[in-house]
Amino acid sequence: MRDRRAVLRDSLGLGIAVGAYGLSFGALSAAAGLSVLQTCVLSLAGFTGGSQFTYVGIVGAGGATGSAVGSALLLGLRNVLYGVRVRPLLGLDGWRRAGAAHLVIDESTGMAIAQPADQPELARTAFWATGLSIFVLWNLATLGGALLGNAVDPRTLGLDGAEPAAFLVLLWGRLAAPGGRRVAALAAAIAIVAGVTLPAGLAVPIAAVAVIAGGRREPASGPDHAARGPRGDDA
Repeated sequence: MRDRRAVLRDSLGLGIAVGAYGLSFGALSAAAGLSVLQTCVLSLAGFTGGSQFTYVGIVGAGGATGSAVGSALLLGLRNVLYGVRVRPLLGLDGWRRAGAAHLVIDESTGMAIAQPADQPELARTAFWATGLSIFVLWNLATLGGALLGNAVDPRTLGLDGAEPAAFLVLLWGRLAAPGGRRVAALAAAIAIVAGVTLPAGLAVPIAAVAVIAGGRREPASGPDHAARGPRGDDA
């Protein structure tokens, strides 16, 4: 039986670690030309790190706003599936469900479904503690990063590499399986070719199609499937 204090400790620790990446986002958003207010609103209203980084990356590279929005929405669609997964665990309705939906991200979902099935109260504690801690710290860090990005070039501090490095760490476990390596190699190759031959903003959705297609060809059971965890990503 897990202890509620242990769940809170793990959730808050994850919140601190992930929330700190908001510093990188804020600085890169400012470097892409967004104001401090625009950057903060994007983090408050569009609270999903991967989509936010994608948006400012495309805008900063001179891509069209439509491409930036489309790519960000594509990456954010996974949160809909997360919502379906955690809805039975939370048992909410009405305005409370709407509030919880805003906190459905990789980390809050992963922490919730990782709790013992016979202790649903721990799943709810993990979800709220993780989601709220990341939301608060992410937005505070976003503000600090935006102010910092207006003062110095984020590249001089290495902040432009923080988000890709974080995703690489999260995906590293999947590369242990042959199927994961094949999909990663295919997506990387397509993204590189698309990035140098097509307008900014198209590389991400095209590579995502390759990942989805490759994932469907992976076996639904067996050693490779069993080795993978419940989470595919974050922030």
